[in-house]
Amino acid sequence: MSRMAQAERVAAWMRERVTEAGAQGLVVGLSGGIDSAVVARLSQLAAPGAVLGVLMPCHSDASDERDAAAVAKHFSLPTVRVDLANTYDSLTASVKAAVQTLPPTMHKDHPHDDPRSRVPLANMKPRLRMATLYFFANTLNYLVAGTGNRSELSIGYFTKYGDGGVDILPLANLVKSEVRALARDLNVPQHIIDRTPTAGLWLGQTDESEMGFSYDELERYLKEGPQGLAPALAMKIERLVRASEHKRRLPPVPTENLKAEVKSEV
Repeated sequence: MSRMAQAERVAAWMRERVTEAGAQGLVVGLSGGIDSAVVARLSQLAAPGAVLGVLMPCHSDASDERDAAAVAKHFSLPTVRVDLANTYDSLTASVKAAVQTLPPTMHKDHPHDDPRSRVPLANMKPRLRMATLYFFANTLNYLVAGTGNRSELSIGYFTKYGDGGVDILPLANLVKSEVRALARDLNVPQHIIDRTPTAGLWLGQTDESEMGFSYDELERYLKEGPQGLAPALAMKIERLVRASEHKRRLPPVPTENLKAEVKSEV
């Protein structure tokens, strides 16, 4: 199957999901990266004239917004801009103050340069973006089209109820190299394709530095299995897959057997 035929099949699948939901179109968060650019263009193929791109800077690198705006202009995509910086600042100030009131046995401070100290606050950014996207989706009766690809989804490289909080995931079956190839066929600007992948959680952050391995290595694992990598790296990826399983599932619920047991005890 050619990649354009693949794009048309994915767009048709997206169109079916919109119809099934009784929705009118699709909303996409534009980050300036390749994944959101590809999803934006697929959304236009799926729902012509009924796609909204949302720019949501939040103490972001200025180049992210410039590239997001360039993608929107390139594809003549209507956009809105919501600056989340003030909201983020207010919320983080409140939660930082609140956490200091917890008993010392419940909370221990991490050193400033400890990555664990920045993750809870960094994850608030995609969660604020999720809430913003759903405001526009609810207002317009649109679905939220997510931008996660197979590579990222497989190891849980997304924020639960953040960029993972979406209605559909058009790229879920495509590894990063396949997204790049599709981007070229969809006429995504070359400088977007060539960008260093980043989730934009903090300045200077990149996907591969945070993951601890390259997309090419991860793709080799997904396609060839653990034998395609050095044992230590394969084990690291497998640990991430196991630890992130909860992100790919709906919240667990009690079993029917447990419900029956409770009734029998009453």
